[in-house]
Amino acid sequence: MYLVRTPALVKPLYKDLLWHLPRSGKAVYLTFDDGPEPQVTPWVLDQLKAHGMHGTFFCVGRNAAAHPALVERIRSEGHALGNHTWDHVRGWGCPDRQYLRSVLQCDGVLRAPLFRPPYGRITRSQVASLRTRFQLVMWDVLSADFDQRLSGEQCAANVLDHVQPGSIVVFHDSVKAEERLRVALPMVLAALQRRGLHSAALEPGGRLTSDPSR
Repeated sequence: MYLVRTPALVKPLYKDLLWHLPRSGKAVYLTFDDGPEPQVTPWVLDQLKAHGMHGTFFCVGRNAAAHPALVERIRSEGHALGNHTWDHVRGWGCPDRQYLRSVLQCDGVLRAPLFRPPYGRITRSQVASLRTRFQLVMWDVLSADFDQRLSGEQCAANVLDHVQPGSIVVFHDSVKAEERLRVALPMVLAALQRRGLHSAALEPGGRLTSDPSR
């Protein structure tokens, strides 16, 4: 089970996690999990470039190690990189030592200051261990492009029905999500432009707005 929009009640319970940025500007933050993937990531980068926008790529370490040229392209085109563990391990039910080893192994490849837990599953003890070294990034809008029951149009609607300035939005540059991503991402990018919004890369040090209910 998943929720397209993160409930407001959840955010104050995990104040060390970044859920969204202040709502006062014109930026949203499109993020892409689980890559880099040669079949998908270059197309995502081309789409962002065509619209003059930037994103943040939370990379699985073993994928980043296998495709260093893609990692370098992400960096060189002005996007941000984030750690998504070495092997996409789920925090809940995973011993802390094993979880932290996976994070640090990914860090050895990426040297990125941002971290997102796979599946959004992380324990309080894991947060406590990581928060001094990484900015821990969650989201407030989920495209659900990983859900094979949905169409690409439905994934686009998941984003466009809920996105607002400051939103952190999750897509996946993975083979599993590719069919829906290739439909949804161009629709979302075009709609953001029509609304006068743009996608920016996340920067370390970003902070949640003071109103967690928004």
